[in-house]
Amino acid sequence: MKLITKEQKLKMVANWAEARRDTEDGEVDGSHIKPVVKLFNPCGAGTWLLTEIDPHNERLAFGLADLGLGTPELGYVDLAELASVRTRFGLGIERDLRFEADKTIAEYAEDARRLGYISA
Repeated sequence: MKLITKEQKLKMVANWAEARRDTEDGEVDGSHIKPVVKLFNPCGAGTWLLTEIDPHNERLAFGLADLGLGTPELGYVDLAELASVRTRFGLGIERDLRFEADKTIAEYAEDARRLGYISA
């Protein structure tokens, strides 16, 4: 399974531009953007809610990452690295086919910091 579909990738590239549009002092603000895709480790800890892809380096996606350590954080993730992960059962990172964001990335991040994990 592909981690991100072509349609999701196009939306995430558009979100990258949206986060950089109309900001004061060159600041990037994508806090109002809803995640486009949810990735997860089917055999254990690891959840990623992704909002943006850098059109200049399509390996880099931005979003909320939870590695199961109790400290979810916003940042960039290397999609090629995620695609190369294999669990002890030989499974890879998967895309949640039923995920539909009902909050912004900032709201998911606030909840995750309070809970210590991503709840989506």
